[in-house]
Amino acid sequence: MDGKRHAASFQQLEKLGEGTYATVFKGRNRQTGELVALKEIHLDSEEGTPSTAIREISLMKELKHENIVALHDVIHTENKLMLVFEYMDGDLKKYMDTQGDRGALKPPVIKSFMYQLLKGIDFCHKNRVLHRDLKPQNLLINSKGQLKLGDFGLARAFGIPVNTFSNEVVTLWYRAPDVLLGSRTYNTSIDIWSAGCIMAEMFSGRPLFPGTTNEDQIIRIFRIMGTPSERTWPGLSQFPEYKDSWQTYATQPLSSILPQIDPVGIDLLQRLLQLRPELRLSAAEALAHPWFNDLVMAQTGPKQHPQHLQAQPMMHPHGGYQQTVPSQGNYGGY
Repeated sequence: MDGKRHAASFQQLEKLGEGTYATVFKGRNRQTGELVALKEIHLDSEEGTPSTAIREISLMKELKHENIVALHDVIHTENKLMLVFEYMDGDLKKYMDTQGDRGALKPPVIKSFMYQLLKGIDFCHKNRVLHRDLKPQNLLINSKGQLKLGDFGLARAFGIPVNTFSNEVVTLWYRAPDVLLGSRTYNTSIDIWSAGCIMAEMFSGRPLFPGTTNEDQIIRIFRIMGTPSERTWPGLSQFPEYKDSWQTYATQPLSSILPQIDPVGIDLLQRLLQLRPELRLSAAEALAHPWFNDLVMAQTGPKQHPQHLQAQPMMHPHGGYQQTVPSQGNYGGY
């Protein structure tokens, strides 16, 4: 952030996406020729800069990691704020649509992306940041097969004791059961549940729990993971959205729902998708799971990195970032 640049330093190319308070364009640095993503936040003359934007900027400036999209610059003019991000070729949703077999990716690519996703999450959590909106549209991919967390509009720095947050977070399909049940004291484990949902989706090409309403989402989770009780989840009946009228579903083996995942991968997935938040692995524990052993060994070899494991270049005939699932305030991963 050298503060010397101004909006004219960047040439605006095509629009990549539009959200509630911002528009994202592909851009080019006129001095260096480097491609960038320009996120324009429109300022209301009376209300000033949206709190979401201030939160995002303060977080993004702190989070410097190879698996988090880099914020290069912040340019403030009278009526808009322009965030200059590193340019990424597309998002995971687009990658699955264009490179996948009906959305499903090859196992080595999934392992690489999961490792990078968990590394990004781990860095956030170690820096006391929850992402709170992890989904394929918010995971950016470049032509080198690198995956980076984007769109921190819903992220929130968290402290100890755990703050009380809004439960209106995370796109429904990737939302943790404790949040769906009305918990307002959630922590890092909500991002871990989302990561598990994303892992399953990369293998099958379809969302694991594609709910339409909060209640439908809860039932879809219970149909697969089993209906919890006070015995299996102490304190369950104290949640605001608890219902004693829920149908009792038996737990389905994830290996029968996702036969394309190897047994060690199923073990990791089960540890990410625990109904009780305190039983979910941390990101650091997930990174140490045996499923990643071959990838870690490859990394320690000569010039081998996980992103090079059969990740194919992106094909983006339309520039990449168009939303396919509508969600509030999302603009293509930035």
